[in-house]
Amino acid sequence: MPNAKQTVALTSIAASAGLTIAKAVVGFATGSLAILSEAAHSLIDLAATVMTYFAVRIADMPADAEHHYGHGKVESLSALAETALLFVLSGVVIWEAGLRLVGVENKPVEATIAAFAVMVISIVVDFGRSRALYRAAAAHRSEALEADALHFSSDMWSSAAVILGLVGLRLGYAWADSAAALVVALFVCLAGWRLGRRTIETLTDTAPAGAVERISEVVRKVKGVVDVRRVRARKVGPRLFVDLDIAASRSLPLDRVMALKQEITNALARAMPETELNAVVSPRALDDETVLERVMVIARNRGLAVHHVTVHAIAERLSVSLDLEVDGSLTLAQAHDIASGLEAAVRDELGPEVEVESHIEPLQMDRLSGTDAAPTRVEAVRAALAELAAQGGVLRNVHEVRVRDTNEGEIVNFHCDVEPAMRVDAVHDKVDEVERGLRRRFPEIKRVIGHAEPR
Repeated sequence: MPNAKQTVALTSIAASAGLTIAKAVVGFATGSLAILSEAAHSLIDLAATVMTYFAVRIADMPADAEHHYGHGKVESLSALAETALLFVLSGVVIWEAGLRLVGVENKPVEATIAAFAVMVISIVVDFGRSRALYRAAAAHRSEALEADALHFSSDMWSSAAVILGLVGLRLGYAWADSAAALVVALFVCLAGWRLGRRTIETLTDTAPAGAVERISEVVRKVKGVVDVRRVRARKVGPRLFVDLDIAASRSLPLDRVMALKQEITNALARAMPETELNAVVSPRALDDETVLERVMVIARNRGLAVHHVTVHAIAERLSVSLDLEVDGSLTLAQAHDIASGLEAAVRDELGPEVEVESHIEPLQMDRLSGTDAAPTRVEAVRAALAELAAQGGVLRNVHEVRVRDTNEGEIVNFHCDVEPAMRVDAVHDKVDEVERGLRRRFPEIKRVIGHAEPR
């Protein structure tokens, strides 16, 4: 079943065929060059609308392995072929009209009622189908249908010029028909120029007027976008393919970068539904980036885990200290090389006068296999945790105590309640005290993780 675009194109084919036949019959009967020119024009319209019908059918096909951007440019090729036909027709009409005006050819011309009638009908038909084509072109963003609509709207003016020529003939001006034919040729050339220019711009990937500015305006409003570095846009059928290069803070984690790209895609889809986006996010160091953020970026880029990063301002220089986690099976020499590389990268970033000290720790165990400890063991650990928490006077209600046996030792997790108004650093110190106390009581415990909750 034909879709809406194809239905409009089929209707236009039927109209072009009917007008071509009517104009040709009347043109030969009256000898009017202007009407014969219009008949030839309508014949080209028929050929163009047939091409448009097949073009929109092919353009609707989805992208495939050979046509990654779809088949939309088939519509542009159809419009380009129609442009060529228009200029050929104009040349023939101008030549014939010139011969008649200079007297090389003298053919009798009659301004009959039928001649007037067929031209009036032509104007009415062209008006109706140009409006239908414009609506369909706007709804489906079809370049081929828009080209037809532009063509037929200009046809109304050329038909009006033919009527004026017929009126001139009625008044006794023999040259009026040839003059009207020249006017028809002028309108045909004008339509061809407008259509050809737009089609060539599409085929040569000329960015649509105002598209880059509009895209940049929309993207800059998305939170997290620091700068729009480059925008490239090209039209393929109804789709506007956009290549976008933006800058964002280099401290953003990868999942936030992916979320930012999706937010940009959604914003463009709302403002310009025809867009299909390919976005690249480039990292940028911001002017207000903190020393901590810069150190964390360096570590992340080197694939290293760091924590407890401390930055001190001592006189006129900075001192940076941090805990660096490395694989516990490495030798000290290997781990020291990693730490030295990180320290050198921090100095390269912050300046050679910066003091950098790293504390090497074994990387916490990953994917250890284990089993739940016996209930009596869990109760003993829970009781010890409750006692240690009570001694500190800050942690309350020790609960959700879990003890797991692994081949590296016992792992203990627990939850506790704390006053919501306490500072994080104070809470952390108290939890650390309990964790250290538990390990002193039970040396076989490898690690203790406490989770404080606001009471």
